[in-house]
Amino acid sequence: MKREELMAAVKEQMPERRWQHTLGVMETSVMLAERFGGDAVKADVAAILHDYCKYWPTGEQAKIIRENDLPQDLLVFDKELWHSHAGAFIAKTQFGIDDEEILDAIRYHTSGREQMTLLDKIVCLADYMEPGRDFPGVETIRELAKTSLERALIAGFDSTINFLISKGKRIYPLTILTRNDLLEQIQLHT
Repeated sequence: MKREELMAAVKEQMPERRWQHTLGVMETSVMLAERFGGDAVKADVAAILHDYCKYWPTGEQAKIIRENDLPQDLLVFDKELWHSHAGAFIAKTQFGIDDEEILDAIRYHTSGREQMTLLDKIVCLADYMEPGRDFPGVETIRELAKTSLERALIAGFDSTINFLISKGKRIYPLTILTRNDLLEQIQLHT
């Protein structure tokens, strides 16, 4: 499928505001890939598809997770995590994306994972800091992203974790493991 066709298919799945967010993530992913030596084409494709299932009914997302051997523990945590795994599944089965690096960047853009690849980091961070994002701490994330994907991602995960705590919500364990792994990566390089 050509890029334009992929973009049109994604745009149909979401409200205009989320489409604008997707465009921002695409632009930011390419910029981060260029800044940190990543693959800009893969970053663009993963960014286009990252929120494909975001506005699907949660029952449909849960069904995809349940019926396709995806991590079942997702279903006992915040529904905001589901679309990433469902989206990676749809990217593979409906759009024929077979590049595991792209699929993983879609799959882990909400939770992160230990030993994130460069592409994982780029798409996850772009989702946090695209130009349309406006939340307390986003400017700090953008500033940190000028020199360190890891430091910027830690600031992003800190923001998410603090938000979840403030709302009395459970924190997906992989997010904590991701944050700890990023801290370890920074310590190894200092």
